[in-house]
Amino acid sequence: MAGIAGIIILLLDVAILVLARDGRNKKKEMEVLLQRLDDALEGGEGAYAYDESMDSAIADRLNKLLRSSSMGKERAYQDRDRIKSLISDISHQIRTPLSNIMLYTGLLQEKKLDGQSRMLADQIQGQAEKLDFFMKELIRSSYMETDMIVVSPRTAPVGELVDRACQAVEAEALKKGILIRQPETDRIICKFDMKWTLEAVRNILENALKYSPEGSEVEIEIAPNEAFTCISIQDEGIGIREEEQGLVFERFYRSRDVKKEPGMGIGLYLAREIISRQGGYIEARSEYAKGTCFCIYLPNF
Repeated sequence: MAGIAGIIILLLDVAILVLARDGRNKKKEMEVLLQRLDDALEGGEGAYAYDESMDSAIADRLNKLLRSSSMGKERAYQDRDRIKSLISDISHQIRTPLSNIMLYTGLLQEKKLDGQSRMLADQIQGQAEKLDFFMKELIRSSYMETDMIVVSPRTAPVGELVDRACQAVEAEALKKGILIRQPETDRIICKFDMKWTLEAVRNILENALKYSPEGSEVEIEIAPNEAFTCISIQDEGIGIREEEQGLVFERFYRSRDVKKEPGMGIGLYLAREIISRQGGYIEARSEYAKGTCFCIYLPNF
């Protein structure tokens, strides 16, 4: 971005000189501009001698700048691809041993343990869950930093999307005794990217479970219309204050009412980015202390 901004500034300089030049100052101003172009190309080493006309010299330097910028952009794309691969490898390598630790600790907790052993098992479980949480948040954050979201919307059943999202959060729902009510339908179809839209719906469901009291309910409805199909997720949680309802989709934003809950303010931001890149949108409807309804609108065609 810095390279592109520099090119724009230099092009503006050229335009100003062409429009404002006069006979007495033209050569001097052009030489100053050439000096600036050479400094940009050579890292501040100054202008070099040349025999060509002033106009062709400026064109030559600008061409070199454009080629240099293009090469820098290509290197940036290559670095981004390497980062994508690295993040994917790290998350895969961590997920398996972490899942095993949590599984074995859970099995250990089911045994008859003395007080000391029970305390240690509980601490291992708690730390493993924290590590799992931060790993997920890191991966979510990296999606935007490395521009990893590349959607390919295709016509698919919305019911399958909702089923898979509910399965992904089933463990969290069981821990809090929260019932997820979902519609029994597989006939409604619309156009979306299954992988990324599943991530968006799962993020919203996780929020609903996190901020809802134990023993409450989360209700999902699917409602098609002419242009969009709406997936609504209604919870019985703490709700969102009116003055904050326009802020919850901002990156890293967290309400003062949820500071005690773990989170980094990425889930809703990521969900909105995923849906908007497919031509859809998300709305939040909430009454403070009476729950929240997130409505996800996916295009039908």
